[in-house]
Amino acid sequence: MQAINLHKRTLGVTLAPNEPATARVWAPEAMEVVIQYDETQTTLQAEEGGYWAAPVPGLTAGGRYKFRLDGKEFPDPASLAQPEGVHGPSQVTDVTHFPWTDGSWKNPALGSYILYELHTGTFTAEGTFAAIAAQLDHLVALGVNAIEIMPVAQFPGSRNWGYDGVFPYAVQDSYGGAEGLQRLVDACHARGIAVVLDVVYNHMGPEGNYLGAYGPYFTDKYQTPWGAALNFDDAWSDAVRRFFIENALMWFRDFHIDALRLDAVHAIKDLGAVHFLRELRGHVDGLMAETGRTHYLIIECDLNDTRFIDPVEARGFGMDSQWIDEFHHALRVTATGEQSAYYSDFSGIAHLAKAYRDAYVYDGQWSEHRKKYFGIPAPANPGEQFIVFTQNHDQVGNRMLGERTSSLVSVEMQKLMAGAVLLSPFLPMLWMGEEWGETAPFQYFVSHTDAELAEAVRQGRKKEFAAFHAEGEAPDPVSEETFNRSKLQWALRNQEPHATMLRFYQTLIGLRKSLPALRTPDRSTVQAEADEEHKLLTLHRQGGGQTAIAFLNFSKESNAAQLPVAEGPWVLRLDSASTDWGGPGGNAVTKGLSGDTVNIQPESFLLYTYDHV
Repeated sequence: MQAINLHKRTLGVTLAPNEPATARVWAPEAMEVVIQYDETQTTLQAEEGGYWAAPVPGLTAGGRYKFRLDGKEFPDPASLAQPEGVHGPSQVTDVTHFPWTDGSWKNPALGSYILYELHTGTFTAEGTFAAIAAQLDHLVALGVNAIEIMPVAQFPGSRNWGYDGVFPYAVQDSYGGAEGLQRLVDACHARGIAVVLDVVYNHMGPEGNYLGAYGPYFTDKYQTPWGAALNFDDAWSDAVRRFFIENALMWFRDFHIDALRLDAVHAIKDLGAVHFLRELRGHVDGLMAETGRTHYLIIECDLNDTRFIDPVEARGFGMDSQWIDEFHHALRVTATGEQSAYYSDFSGIAHLAKAYRDAYVYDGQWSEHRKKYFGIPAPANPGEQFIVFTQNHDQVGNRMLGERTSSLVSVEMQKLMAGAVLLSPFLPMLWMGEEWGETAPFQYFVSHTDAELAEAVRQGRKKEFAAFHAEGEAPDPVSEETFNRSKLQWALRNQEPHATMLRFYQTLIGLRKSLPALRTPDRSTVQAEADEEHKLLTLHRQGGGQTAIAFLNFSKESNAAQLPVAEGPWVLRLDSASTDWGGPGGNAVTKGLSGDTVNIQPESFLLYTYDHV
């Protein structure tokens, strides 16, 4: 494993007290590298490994510059700010002297995380970090303790999901830049909220991507769905790995980010002896040992391969947790019956029960959608290593019209699906606005400044959904209207049935946090049985001297079930069909004994607990 400085960023232009700025850039194939700023230029000196560096006495915070490689000028690949956009000069930015007030902050135990994914540009009307901070009271009252922010790396224009970022170190200027993000993190910590940042280490966006001009950041050995693969195992790959590892360390060290969510790590192509993720794990562990702070590495991965989340000592990559789409797919099929595309692999409630028991639905069986045997079992991986949800940015935004669950199912089914997630032995994640049943779509949007590229994206989106012409035209991703249509409607919180839905989520999250049987993501005691004929799922969990049982009725008819043998009375904790939550009401037993029959209303769930004697 290569030696990387844990204490400070070494790439780009860095500042140090009582010393001139230092410029360092990797350009192994260049013959001459010059930094151009104001009317001044400084020639950099070659260093080992293809790096070029030099002190730059006249360059201070706020100064703008570009590197010139063999006569051609480009922004700094490790730029911290791009105030004139992705094609403009880079700006010297000091991220090491922010006046933090979170000295007593401790990152919550991962197993206690209740996540809330949001997109900065559409979470509020203003679309800024400051506007997120202004809504923290809402998140605290909701009960979440970790926000997951979609990527903020600088992208073209001001409208983008974030996965087209091209400057991994630069915080999007229209969101509030580096200082704006630091202020948000500090404010979150003051309110007891951890911050997870989504980062993209598997590809770069198409516009403003100048990495290839500097050196072999990409390899022809592999391809990704989004273009050329980054070079993690080919010639010169050590410097590419260092570029992204230093980036991760910067977020933790200089921005006090609590966890990173690494996008689509299955597209990080690395057949080297030490996988990039494992090397990243080692350096993050080193940083934590020095600072005493705790940081988590969360991944998106669709390979159903425990190697990614197994500990390093077990020859794994050591990632702390992963998004688990299969739970979502099984839940969606159970709730809606939809079985197109990748949903075709999921049978519904039987697979949902398996997801509760085994985390991976496919753990070695034949996958008809993939046309191969897929996955391996994950019996030894704790519940906190799996993150589940009813929806997220992908599952909403990759639909042609960007419909949320609230537009696809009834209010009663929305509550049932929320229960399915928050009663699970995994880490729950909400998608912004679902807590009040937001009706605005979340659609795909970009603001490329290259007209040809913008038109290519527009046509590509139309082609992708050509078979869905009966549902209308795919929204224009380049239109500002598409972006504005995707913003949350905060006023809905105070209108019915949204206000009641919000109270329901607050209550459900409160039970998740307070009931001993639910608050620890312990998979060892989980039992889940599916009655396919009646679309009824029974979920058992235990912990802290308490047993919980939930009856989840996904059918449009009422169902009956019996309370199992217990040492004491079963206490009703929540009936989603209650009139308290805008439901039709029912006759659920509030205190029941072993063998008592309970009635579960259509598209609803009952939650009971008993305390062990």
